[in-house]
Parts: sequence; structure tokens; C-alpha cells
Amino acid sequence: MTEQLDLNLLRVFDALLQDGSVTAASERLHLSIPATSRALGRLRRAMNDPILVRAGRGMAPTPFALRTAPRVRSLLDEAAALISADREVRISDLKRTFTIRINDGVAATLATAAVEATAAVAPGVILRFVNEGNESIEALRDGSVDLDISAGDVAAPDIRTAVLYRERMVGIVRADSSLGRNRRPTLAQLCGHPHVSASRRGRARGPLDDALDAVGLQRHIAAVVPTFAVAALLVSSSHYVGLVPQRLAEQHGRSFGIRWFPIAADLPEIELRLLWHARLDADPAQRWLRDTILDALRLE
Repeated sequence: MTEQLDLNLLRVFDALLQDGSVTAASERLHLSIPATSRALGRLRRAMNDPILVRAGRGMAPTPFALRTAPRVRSLLDEAAALISADREVRISDLKRTFTIRINDGVAATLATAAVEATAAVAPGVILRFVNEGNESIEALRDGSVDLDISAGDVAAPDIRTAVLYRERMVGIVRADSSLGRNRRPTLAQLCGHPHVSASRRGRARGPLDDALDAVGLQRHIAAVVPTFAVAALLVSSSHYVGLVPQRLAEQHGRSFGIRWFPIAADLPEIELRLLWHARLDADPAQRWLRDTILDALRLE
């Protein structure tokens, strides 16, 4: 007979997948090691899968467990929201990990403000930032990502969004570059230098190229790198020109050893948005986190 799967077993499953250890999961759940081990046995029978298997000195999740983990996390989030929707949450006592998907250009300017604002009132909260592997909203739906911070909007009825801020791309050069001393280099001057393009998808062409085409100019792309941070590092040690978000250039230009300047073209603004799934609208803890991030950016 298949063993009944209750909410407590799902909590054990979630802890085991997060920690990869019966001992660590027992500590997280405030259970004895034998009780956690028995719960793992019940999970294995109920799910008809080993869940965790020996891998050297540790344990590794099975493919089934990895596929199932986001759905379990989503179910636990919904259960928590259902129970706490009409109750006050003591943020100072909150112990929870929130997973936030974000690109490196935004993380460099937003993460510090978000972490400091969160830690000031909720020291038990962990913000886990993960890179954009893809922009699929399924990660929000299945609970593997709590919040997504990205450019543009998403047209999906179950995804909520809020505008964080808008900004433009600016040009960067090495701090001692003669081009950087010109407060606003012309497009022709920009085309006199090789460029480095930042694109996770490996694209060399962008809005600047459309603006150059309109006036009969063309730039030479010498390198394409996956992130804005790598672009800034490459520019700081070369004679290349790069484009990065203005906030990144303003806040970290000196530490990167670069100088920034506005582009003499009408480039589109980047609109950064906060995205979350509708099922978490009523979750007081997540609502607090969203408000905290929005307020932290307003105060910058």
C-alpha cells in the first residue's frame, strides 16, 4: 500500500533537498536524526524513489527528487500563505531563504541595498541571488525562484510586476583614456575605437548599432562577453569601449578603473521590474520583502 504523503513529510523532503544530509535536515527541522531518517524512509516508500543516494562521503539527490523539489517548495509556499494570510508576521523573528533571480549588472547595484535593508530588521532572512539561466516564468510558477528582477514586462495573468526603476546605458572607457575625458564623445569618435559587447546570449548587435546605422556609421566589435562586470574589467585593462547600465558605472566606475559618459544617441531606456507569482500576493513575508526592496531603491 502506498504511504500517505502529508505536509510534514513534504517539509522533510524540502529540508533534505536543501541540505543534502539527514543530519543537517534534522537540525533545520528541530527533529532527532532517527526521526528524520524514518521520515526519509516514509518518503522513499510514498514516492517510490530513493530521494537521496550515497555520493562519496555525502549524499546526492536523484533526478526525480530534483524535478520534484520546485513543486514541493511551491506547495509549501502556498500552504504558508494560506495559514498566515490574515495573521501578523513578526519580521524580526522570520527565518526564511528567498531566492532572487537577477543579472550581474543589476545585482552589482541592487544587492547591497537589498541585503542591508533586509538584515537591518530581519537578521534571520537569507537572500539567495541566482544568475539568469533563462528568463522562463516557470521558475516563478514552480517556486524555484521567489522573485525575478529583470528588464521589461511579462504578459501572463498569474505573474505580478512592479517597476523598480528606469535607466539608460552609458559608454565606458579606461580611466586614463583620452576618449573618456570628453564629456560627450560623438558617435564618430566612438566608432574610432574597438568595442566590447556584453550579452549573455552572445549577441554583438544592439540598439547602439541601429542608431549608428541611421547616421551611416558602424562600430567594430572586438569582443563579446557574457556579463557587464566582465565587460567593465576588460575595458579597464584595454583601449576598448563598452556599454553598461548607468547605475553600475556611477557606483563602481572608480573601483573598476573606468570612466563613463553619456551616449550621443537616443537609446531606449531600460525598465527594471520586480516579478513574482500571484499565489504569493497574500504571503506577508514575501510582501514585506517586495516592499523592502522597493523602498531601499527609492532611498538610494
